[in-house]
Amino acid sequence: MLLNHLKLNTDKTKALIIKKHNNFISQDIDDLKISSEELVQPVKCAKSLGVYLDDYLSLEVQINNVIKACFINLRNLRAIASKLSFSLKKQLVYCFVLSRLDYCNGLYIGLPNYLISKLQKVQNACTRFLFGKKIKMFDHITPYLKEAHFLPVKFRIEYKIALLVYKCINNIAPSYLSKLLTIRSELNISLRNESDYFLLETPKVPNYLQTDRAFCYAAPYVWNRLPYEVRTCSNIEIFKKELKTYHFQIAFG
Repeated sequence: MLLNHLKLNTDKTKALIIKKHNNFISQDIDDLKISSEELVQPVKCAKSLGVYLDDYLSLEVQINNVIKACFINLRNLRAIASKLSFSLKKQLVYCFVLSRLDYCNGLYIGLPNYLISKLQKVQNACTRFLFGKKIKMFDHITPYLKEAHFLPVKFRIEYKIALLVYKCINNIAPSYLSKLLTIRSELNISLRNESDYFLLETPKVPNYLQTDRAFCYAAPYVWNRLPYEVRTCSNIEIFKKELKTYHFQIAFG
């Protein structure tokens, strides 16, 4: 910062110490001394680019805040629901609710099911808002999700990861992401099936908790499970269409 003639604003600066649940020897740090006059106090949760990061990277705080904001917007939409057509309600749901679910949702890959199910409840509530009294209290929500053409939250997360991988492979993603992925070398061509091409190298996962959630590990896991026809789409618009169709078929059969 001194080289660039910058000064640290301690009032707007937060320090986040990343911990492990099984690290019993870690100690809390009272203050971080930046200079002789500047001290930064560590926090348990910090907001960066609209995402709440906690000291265990569990993202539970982030998901709880997303759910809270979504239900507030959905409650406001219900106040005018009787004046809206189905198509207009769907547009408003996309704008004010599903857009929040999809924001930075690639970070949710590998999270426990109980957190993903919280987000799914938001999408289920959106579906009930769309169809209104057509859905009875004890009706299964899955047929209505299919009718509304909503991908379940789990598949929306994998969709985002696969789309990022496609951009990385085709050099339309930032270099800091592209350099994390390596296309598997095509050795013994005569012995390989067509579906074995265009796969990613899967790095060995270290024995650290939550490391498999990192993009360099999660991306090959998601990408290599895609069909050959989806992985080799000629442009991004065709890829988006084929990818959603593939996930839609898996989600709803």
